[in-house]
Amino acid sequence: MDWDKLRIFHAVADAGSLTHAGDKLNLSQSAVSRQIRALEEGLHATLFHRHARGLILTEQGELLFDATTAMNKRLDAASARIRDSDDEVFGELRVTTTFGFGTLWLVPRLPKLYEKYPDLKIDLMLEERVLDLPMREADVAIRMKEPSQADLIRKRLMTVRMQLYASRTYLDRMGELNRIEDMAAHRLICQNPGSAQVGAGAVLVQHLMTSTPQSKLTVNNYFGVLQGVLNNLGIGVLPDYVTEDFPDLVHVLPEIESADVPVFLAYPEELRQSKRISAFRDFVQDEIISHRKRLRALGKI
Repeated sequence: MDWDKLRIFHAVADAGSLTHAGDKLNLSQSAVSRQIRALEEGLHATLFHRHARGLILTEQGELLFDATTAMNKRLDAASARIRDSDDEVFGELRVTTTFGFGTLWLVPRLPKLYEKYPDLKIDLMLEERVLDLPMREADVAIRMKEPSQADLIRKRLMTVRMQLYASRTYLDRMGELNRIEDMAAHRLICQNPGSAQVGAGAVLVQHLMTSTPQSKLTVNNYFGVLQGVLNNLGIGVLPDYVTEDFPDLVHVLPEIESADVPVFLAYPEELRQSKRISAFRDFVQDEIISHRKRLRALGKI
């Protein structure tokens, strides 16, 4: 099968338009159309439904597009491995992690990574959905559970617990908490039960609800929960890694916390020799060691 025709087909399927694909490939619309027509004739199949608003893949076109997408990802992986044979750390590194960990822990520390590797480009994808690393949806992931996908290198980074925090202003106004029953006089701020979250955090919230809090504010990520706490709205369920960067938070009811939540770093086996991944992995591990040392010095662990 002609690789050049497949490349043009993939661009057209991705763009949904002969004109847009031609602009991307620096080809005329007629040249793109001829290549698609020749590919369809060679396969004895219709790959696109033609509509006034654009092109839509047929069932046969969907099958071919899935194949060309997989091919492109494999080519990207090979290209990354070739580039990473150099000693320098540069180029794009696609990192995925949860919204909470990314915004509250990782991003505030990235200046140190860029200071050491100014030519590195981080594409940070913050979402609860687990991206497919072997299919190169991302290069490296930091997740709140051990990845189950095959052909991944895994490294356990640390353990997190969900705990209760409030602002000093809020507690001065509403009163201290000495036991879980005191939650009945306070507003609970936590993740929405329907949002993606670690099971340990959901179990803790269920336990807290038995105390029938006076009011409740739910948010779909921990960044929103933190903002509620900082703005004196109530008692928030937050991961314990926020304690260093937000020292004014007051840890309330310390005997009430979630079970341990393991944090893992993972990346595809085929990127084992990647200089970019090695640099990122070492940076994260060093930051976690420093983080724990500072917490220990403050008597928080």
